Amino acid sequence: MKENILVIGTGALSTLFAARLSESGHHVSMLGTWKDGIHALNQNGARVSELDGKERAFQVRATDDPGEVQDVKHAIVLVKSWQTKRVAEKLKGILAPDGMVLTLQNGLGNRETLARDLGAGRVALGVTTTGATLLGPGLVKVGGEGVISLEQNQALGPLEAALRSSNFNLQIVNDARSLMWGKLIINAAINPLTALLQVPNGELLSHSWTRKAMSALAREAAAVAQAEQISLPFSNPIEAVEEVARKTAKNLSSMFQDVRRGAPTEIDAICGAVTKRGEAHGIATPYNRSCWQLVKAM
Repeated sequence: MKENILVIGTGALSTLFAARLSESGHHVSMLGTWKDGIHALNQNGARVSELDGKERAFQVRATDDPGEVQDVKHAIVLVKSWQTKRVAEKLKGILAPDGMVLTLQNGLGNRETLARDLGAGRVALGVTTTGATLLGPGLVKVGGEGVISLEQNQALGPLEAALRSSNFNLQIVNDARSLMWGKLIINAAINPLTALLQVPNGELLSHSWTRKAMSALAREAAAVAQAEQISLPFSNPIEAVEEVARKTAKNLSSMFQDVRRGAPTEIDAICGAVTKRGEAHGIATPYNRSCWQLVKAM
């Protein structure tokens, strides 16, 4: 069944998800604030540069006016974590009574922020490791294919079917919080270092001191996860982080991309969140605190 789906955001992952869903015949609208992105999406479609260099475009409807996308039943939130509160306020006025919002964002606290305005029963949690790089307004380059992991939730049935039909690698899990914290640990260990040093992910494996910093960041975040009674999706956080850096060696992290184009980063919801949760449990997180402060200073 073809669905009407609202994608929140006009960045890299938003454009990729919109293109794939549109390619499969779903009716895709996009709600964002980036005027150049909205104009390009409406003029040229959601464009994808594939790994083989070929570029394809798919029709979407993009807008910055919530009034143009009323009575939304299926929404996917892919904006940066610092934008979540604003998105929640917009969705409150346009989400149908039986509507469902899926957050696939980085960092901690996004689900809770959305649920405060929309109600816990209308917000579902997911995690994606799909990679994409924004080349320009409405144009995205495919990175690592990755996996989309969704919590078990019957109300997500239509969105789950839509994502499967769009050739995403999808899995349903019992505990999405485990995967969210697993991704948080990897993001905390890789993203701030690549942003500060302005290097691709794999470069962090090339120097003993960057590997040490990665390991320390991962250990601190894993200790906080343990205090939060989270069962992580891997037994060794350092090995997990290095494996991701290796598999995504040529990728530019989303935080590095943000810094490079002078945009706000998600450091508050990553290293900042680790630091604050650590404080609440009496756990010292000096590496995460330092990266939090240094990226903020940039």
